[in-house]
Amino acid sequence: MSGFFGVVSKENCASDLFYGTDYHSHLGTVRGGMALWADNRFHRSIHDISNSPFRTRFDSDYAEFAKHDPRSGIGIISDTDDQPLIFLSHLGRYSLGTVGRISNIEEITKKLLKNNNSQFAAMQSGVITPTEVVGNIINSQATIEDGIQYVHDTIEGSCSILLLAENNVLYAARDKFGRTPIVIGRKDEGYCVAFESCSLPTLGFEVVRDIGPGEIVKVTASGIETVVPPQPAENERLCAFLFVYFGYPASAYNGRNVEETRYHCGRILARRSGIDADTVAGIPDSGVGHALGYAQEAGIL
Repeated sequence: MSGFFGVVSKENCASDLFYGTDYHSHLGTVRGGMALWADNRFHRSIHDISNSPFRTRFDSDYAEFAKHDPRSGIGIISDTDDQPLIFLSHLGRYSLGTVGRISNIEEITKKLLKNNNSQFAAMQSGVITPTEVVGNIINSQATIEDGIQYVHDTIEGSCSILLLAENNVLYAARDKFGRTPIVIGRKDEGYCVAFESCSLPTLGFEVVRDIGPGEIVKVTASGIETVVPPQPAENERLCAFLFVYFGYPASAYNGRNVEETRYHCGRILARRSGIDADTVAGIPDSGVGHALGYAQEAGIL
């Protein structure tokens, strides 16, 4: 699993981006990255976080980023590859981060290379990275909006996208089946989009709404515009494992709190188990809610 955070603001957004990204640290253990737009260019930093926390690795970068007075940025905790990437194409300059899994990546790569309009440079361990493939798909279309829509139409699997274009324009696109969540937040200075809703209130954002499956939104410091409307709600296939394991207890997906869901799962398990238990214990952290729900339903004090 991976997670991302993006912000567009009328004021310096370095702090919001740094801490907003850090709130997603439980979703990945391999690479972390941030990219901000300031001084008419992108400022980016990527670090290995497998042996050191995100906040420790990026503390000095945050201080340097803040000096440039950025008004927009994206950050990502990734379990796969270096992100976000920076692209320069006929669509302009943009930074890109993705969360998901593309099952037909080899087929897409061969097609892109056959058309002689793509090249791949951000390879890791000899493997083409999913984010670079997504960027090449986007670049094959006439506009950024068309490119993101083409990603949804082309890939098999799941891919949610944060794309920060030059001049502080942020695009957020949830995968077409809604397997991974994206929530929009707002405060007086601007807007944010995040994987985990628990990152919003501590940073002073109020929840506006969840982005729907397949929906693409364009975010500026002044407002939100829906570029592509969401798929019908019955098509949504939100990953159940977010509630069971990955999700932060204080977060909510589609309005349902993670810890409350774990508690109710424990109660249902107790009803169905048929076990006359004397003691119940949950493996921290995700198992605690399950254990408490089980104990309450089974009458174990």
